[in-house]
Amino acid sequence: MIERVISADCHVTEPPSVFDRVPKSLRDRVPKVMTGADGGEGWSFDGKPPKRTLGVEAMAGQASGKASGLRFDEILPGNFDGVAHAADMERDGIDVSVVYPANVIHMYVETDREVAIACIKSYNDWLLDDFAAAAPGRIVGLPLLPVDDGIDVYLAELDRVLEKGAKAAFIPGNPARPYHDSYFDPLYKAAVEAGVPLTFHRTFGGKPSESDWDELVNQQVTVSGTVYRFFSAARPFTYMTYGGVFERHPDLKLVAGEVNCSWLPFWAQTMDQCFDNPYYRATGGVRIDRRPSELLGENLFVTVLDDDLGFKMIADGFWPQLASCSMFSTDYPHSVCLWPESASYIERLTVGMSSADRHSVLAGNAARVYGI
Repeated sequence: MIERVISADCHVTEPPSVFDRVPKSLRDRVPKVMTGADGGEGWSFDGKPPKRTLGVEAMAGQASGKASGLRFDEILPGNFDGVAHAADMERDGIDVSVVYPANVIHMYVETDREVAIACIKSYNDWLLDDFAAAAPGRIVGLPLLPVDDGIDVYLAELDRVLEKGAKAAFIPGNPARPYHDSYFDPLYKAAVEAGVPLTFHRTFGGKPSESDWDELVNQQVTVSGTVYRFFSAARPFTYMTYGGVFERHPDLKLVAGEVNCSWLPFWAQTMDQCFDNPYYRATGGVRIDRRPSELLGENLFVTVLDDDLGFKMIADGFWPQLASCSMFSTDYPHSVCLWPESASYIERLTVGMSSADRHSVLAGNAARVYGI
């Protein structure tokens, strides 16, 4: 039997035409692709040369390994063309690709909100109608929700993309309000009713909480920030759990992209210990009835790359929920992507795993969460 493999975290690199659907009256105010000082091409959000040009976010297939300085005619067409993306999936043995955004996340901090919302809608239309539609059933696009612009605005966009066939929705990693705020309850209710998960990707989107090495808005991309972002789901997972989000919305599914899984047993142990501690319960620190660890694989999910420790924990049966909450990913076309050697990574990573756990991680979890 041929094994099904779903990559639950891939990306696009938005093409220069991505905002062509913005109303004509606003087009002179939309971001544009420009040439940078290093000769590469990148997105300008202020009319000035781009702060960064294409590089680490589109490095798949690049022999040079340049951190920046690439042009659109140098990167793989699979970055921005759905047919080519599907061909690269075929080369890598990937059956379904769940696709996250790239530069369009700047729209979460764009001060011109009229333009920002128009750009988000244009991106969503391009993603669903052009990119994902080029390979029906094989590409799952994650349209952006303008969650900071009011309940009516984000619900209207959710309804609109659902009508287009969206199977999930993207929310920013750094929203203006924390995700345990009741402001988001209408969103969670609507997502549950539609049977779609919500997903965020590390600290993608919104005003960064840090101002040094992890400042993505100003394009300060460093190895320190890359490492830190693997742990960026701990806060929303914790606050949403103890904030009662999953008590109020027990069928809500939340996916954290590109955070790996080997940190989760310690997180779950700590959450359960605090849940059991009478001191915290007496001071009101615990406001839920369900053990936090039970949410893993039911409400909370993560995508994983070559997390050797995490895969070994699954193989050893160290924490049973790891196999039910983890989703394999290649992170195509980023610098750390497993493409086009995913088969070799899978062979190494899944040594000792049961066939049931292997299936869950490689395809089963993503299939049930995204309804594919």
